[in-house]
Amino acid sequence: MTIKHLIAAAFAVTAATGALAADTYVIEPNHTYPSFEADHMGGLSVWRGKFTKTSGSIVLDRAKKTGSVDITIDASTLDFGHAKMNEHAKGPDMFDVAKFPTATFKSKSITFKGDQPAKVNGELTLHGVTKPVKLTINQFKCIQHPMFKREACGADASATFNRSDFGIDYGVQMGFNPTVKLAIQVEALKQ
Repeated sequence: MTIKHLIAAAFAVTAATGALAADTYVIEPNHTYPSFEADHMGGLSVWRGKFTKTSGSIVLDRAKKTGSVDITIDASTLDFGHAKMNEHAKGPDMFDVAKFPTATFKSKSITFKGDQPAKVNGELTLHGVTKPVKLTINQFKCIQHPMFKREACGADASATFNRSDFGIDYGVQMGFNPTVKLAIQVEALKQ
């Protein structure tokens, strides 16, 4: 084999490997809002809130059906749409954002169904406590974004967890149900 053939073969392997490599996507903060539902007064009503500042990255290797998720949420951006409730929830009774300014989710594994991610097993760190949480991906789609001029992927994911497991047990002694329903709308841009 000549040098010319070796270079051509090396180029072909590099091109093939690059085409199958994992893709990295960075969270688009203006289209990503983790939100949640929590019981108020033992079933009197359901409070809904969201966090308005999120960052992180998602890596997907569709050929190998693997990837990773690494998300950071600015806990001080908690918003119930009610100023007094926001102030109380950010305080020491609940999220204590002065002491625990961020919440994070880091994946351990991603399960694919066909060509699409379907579940993400990971660890949620909230209020200084880390526990396993499984996200279910209810919807997933990638497009060539018309404004950003590159691929964008979006998903709707959900999970349920017990906030008392994370040391946020305000109101439980008064009959509040500590089960929290988490919903995450996320869009991320390919790098």
